[in-house]
Amino acid sequence: MRITAATVYALDIPFVEAFRHSAHARRSCDSVLLRVVDEDGFVGFGEGAPRPYVTGETPRSVVEHLVGELWPRIVGADLPDPVAEGLPALDEEIPETAVAGVIAPNAARCALELALVDCALRSRGTSLGALLPPQRRSISYSGVISAASPELAARRARQMTLIGLEDVKVKVGIGQDVERVRAVREAVGPEVSLRLDANGVWALDEALAFTDDVVDFGIATLEQPLPRHAVADLSVLRKASGIPLVADESLVTLDDAELLLGAEAVDVFNVRISKCGGLHRSTRIIRLADEAGVAVQLGSQVGETAVLSAAGRHVAAWMPRLACAEGSYGTLLLTEDLSVEPVHFGHQGRAGLLRGPGSGVEVVEERLRRYARRVVGLVARG
Repeated sequence: MRITAATVYALDIPFVEAFRHSAHARRSCDSVLLRVVDEDGFVGFGEGAPRPYVTGETPRSVVEHLVGELWPRIVGADLPDPVAEGLPALDEEIPETAVAGVIAPNAARCALELALVDCALRSRGTSLGALLPPQRRSISYSGVISAASPELAARRARQMTLIGLEDVKVKVGIGQDVERVRAVREAVGPEVSLRLDANGVWALDEALAFTDDVVDFGIATLEQPLPRHAVADLSVLRKASGIPLVADESLVTLDDAELLLGAEAVDVFNVRISKCGGLHRSTRIIRLADEAGVAVQLGSQVGETAVLSAAGRHVAAWMPRLACAEGSYGTLLLTEDLSVEPVHFGHQGRAGLLRGPGSGVEVVEERLRRYARRVVGLVARG
């Protein structure tokens, strides 16, 4: 497989409404899309969703990394065909590079890997499901409630129960947390699974006090209560709290996964494809967790487009064990998505498998151009 041209799009797609948590308030999608073209004219798309508070990347750094570091080292190269040779072979050919101030340039790597895989699969008329054989026929997605007032959180929770969602996650860590959790539990009733996410905002003593205050509300999991590197404190909290803990911002690389497992710090891994560096690296972490008996939820980046959502759908369908799935919000959150077909979930959070060529979604390129705040075209030299 040889890539001869590419285009990088830094996007700005408005949200239907703002989304807030303890680390950030977001009003639009700022993903970076990569479009690649191979020597036979086949096209593939990839997406990275940079988060400064997760990997250290920004949209600008991802564009610069793709243009200045990754593209010169893959353009015109004889790259492994992921269909014939597998995802590991392709992963080995994507340059391993460092960026100053960045934990890992995983959003950039993800955008490139997804685009290359999508292009290779489309050239053969093959679905991503051929590389990641599905273990289930559909995915049930959960709802997420941003850090709103208790009254607004309860209203959104009731709306989610009306469409039959059986799993809801609530953002905490910015004040009125216990009141918000109580209001949501009363709104959804005792049968709905209720998860909480603090995005790494607390110290150990604060997290211990919070878990004491909410443990009687029947909390399924508490996600990232402590900062990224507080692994030893996570182990203490796990033993003391009585609420299963989830690693998110603490889980960016395979080394992170091994550290968390060795410390017995959490009960669940939250794997997000962009955060973890693409399909191959995400599936490696998932396999490692499965072997260790740690549950895995398939997470998402708030505001991702259909390109990342489709990749997440395939990974969620493939996973040996799926604790829960997030994402596939599409136009439930974006004012307009990039794909011809909708990717958002329906009643009870259910969404079917994507069986078309490549990732299974067709990107409307006019929408890419409409929502791009920066476009960089790349071609082979000579």
